[in-house]
Amino acid sequence: MLRKLVQYGKGYLKIHVSGYFAERFLNGCSHKKIRLWDLKPVPGGYEMCITISGFRKLKPIIRKTGTKVVIVKRSGLPFLLFKYRKRRLFFAGSLLFVLLIFLMSRHIWSIEFSGNQSYTDDTLLKFLQTKDVHAGMAGSDVDCAGIAADIREAYHDIVWVSASVDGTRLKIRLKENDDRLLDDDKDKNEAPENTPAPTDLVADMDGTIRAITPREGVVLVQEGSEVKKGDLLVSGQVPVRNDQQEVTGYQYHQADAQILAEVSTSYQDEMDLFYIKKDYDLVKKREVFLQVGPWRLTFGSIRNSYDYWTMEGYEKELFGNMHFPWKVSYGSRTASPYHASREKYATERIRQVLSTRFERYKEDLEKKGVEIIENDVKIYTESETAVADGRLLILTPIGVSRPSQLLEVQTAEEENEAGE
Repeated sequence: MLRKLVQYGKGYLKIHVSGYFAERFLNGCSHKKIRLWDLKPVPGGYEMCITISGFRKLKPIIRKTGTKVVIVKRSGLPFLLFKYRKRRLFFAGSLLFVLLIFLMSRHIWSIEFSGNQSYTDDTLLKFLQTKDVHAGMAGSDVDCAGIAADIREAYHDIVWVSASVDGTRLKIRLKENDDRLLDDDKDKNEAPENTPAPTDLVADMDGTIRAITPREGVVLVQEGSEVKKGDLLVSGQVPVRNDQQEVTGYQYHQADAQILAEVSTSYQDEMDLFYIKKDYDLVKKREVFLQVGPWRLTFGSIRNSYDYWTMEGYEKELFGNMHFPWKVSYGSRTASPYHASREKYATERIRQVLSTRFERYKEDLEKKGVEIIENDVKIYTESETAVADGRLLILTPIGVSRPSQLLEVQTAEEENEAGE
């Protein structure tokens, strides 16, 4: 990067060398210690980059080897200055801009707070204004120790303050009295914890139970039994029985178990058979810009009459840690024209894309603990689309929690009354 900056500052030329003894020309430059770079063969000879001072030493080498040297491109700051040598206002404006940036970088343009919970940023900013601390003040006038002392003196529940300057930003970090915050939430902290409500485990899909590992609650299904979506698998209400095996009450739990079921599920994926092919032209439109707040200075233009074209570019802030009233950034945009044509994917490409998606789908299932037992997915081609369609037989965990419907215990008298 540094070498490129030096090359641009001194200026360099891109030249084309042709003739029967172009290789002797290169050997002569090496003997004279003339630096060449970006050397590449082209039809009719070679192209390479050379410094301005090195180009001035080529005359005896050209005469001795009988080669022909043509300047293809001039690059670098000397040529740029020569090109715009008559635009005095442009250079004066650039100098004024640099001077303005330098002067603005010596002021504070942003004040940021962190750690404040009871006091808003606006409240603290208004207090600092009474102490002549505000956005736009000179950085040399900022007394970080004095700002910290003033805030601690004005707000007794702030126990620690730190102030520092970062570029054009004043950072103030605070720490408030935690005991006061705890007192405010005392009633909340003393509130007793709520007892978790009982829940059941119900089936979230149709399937055949293959394995059960109970953890909490009463299991109501067996291995090999078929279940439908919504069927109760594990109850969170455990009955309490007396010596006569009569239910005298219930203990409430949050039902939990690992239940594996064999489930048949469908799979379908679709993709278009055609795509838009873009053949880009060599010509491009490029624009370089400098943005200062709402004002933008541009060099070049991306205006065009292309039927189809794409836009690409970037934008970066000129000063990373400098916070000015306006955003200062630079960047570029490039418009690339292309010819669009509707092309059809090759059959092998279609199978590759759909197969890759299906493999990714199977990997996602495996991450969820799902095992594929049978695979009956096939690829079908239609007029405009290709479809991967079929069914999978999987071994998957089933069961979702649902609030229990509390059961009531009937006494012997209540049962007799119900029988009458």
